[in-house]
Amino acid sequence: MQTTSSENTTSRRRAGWIPLTFAASFLLRHVKLLAWSLLLVLVTGLLTWLGYQLAVDLIGVLTGHFFQQAPAVTGIRGWFLVKGWFVLKILFLFVSRMAAFYLAFLVAYCATTPGYIFLSTAAEKIYAGSNFQVDAGLTAAGVITDLLEGCKIGAVGILVTVVALFANFIPVVGQVIVFLIYTFYSALMFVDYPASRHRWSLGRKINWVRKNRSRSFRLGILPALISMVPLLNIFFMALFFPLFTVHTTLNFVALQEQD
Repeated sequence: MQTTSSENTTSRRRAGWIPLTFAASFLLRHVKLLAWSLLLVLVTGLLTWLGYQLAVDLIGVLTGHFFQQAPAVTGIRGWFLVKGWFVLKILFLFVSRMAAFYLAFLVAYCATTPGYIFLSTAAEKIYAGSNFQVDAGLTAAGVITDLLEGCKIGAVGILVTVVALFANFIPVVGQVIVFLIYTFYSALMFVDYPASRHRWSLGRKINWVRKNRSRSFRLGILPALISMVPLLNIFFMALFFPLFTVHTTLNFVALQEQD
């Protein structure tokens, strides 16, 4: 059984890409990883839900008057204007809710960063086996550093959210831009965990995402899609966040070994 597992791991490394299904089975096979994941799910979900409610209320206060009443026009031209106003309203609500979710999730992300780095490190240790590079372990200074790194990623997330809100007003192309922005930012969030253990700078993490665009897109597309589902995004993102963390960690480690 041990030989088979080793052969599978070697095969995955040679393949260069570790699929989400392999990461899921890897997580489920290790009880300690699964137990820690469940605890993180509860904490992340609670913090995200509270933050989302506050963010939606704030957005409502700041922008609620934008679409209170449709344009008072008549005729064919007026009909098109009203329909355009309605479509714009739906798009704005969609993107603003997605932005609210990301803002809330960023707060939860920053607060739980040390816990997810611990999960990422544990997954890397099991996956790498004898090739695992031992670090200084859990220290107060390390936890503070992890929190600061999480805040840096959170600050980038706020900038991303602002850019996405403005890009959303560009017809058609804007929505594609927003989706790509959130996809690559999602990849950056998860790369932060294994990279922080090696004390990478924020610039180096961003450069990794840029250098490995194809892999980063594949790592970030599912989290980005989940974030766009109203209401359910909070539940599903919190539920699958540990899985996405392990998935990104395994791919990060495999790629670093290849390099």
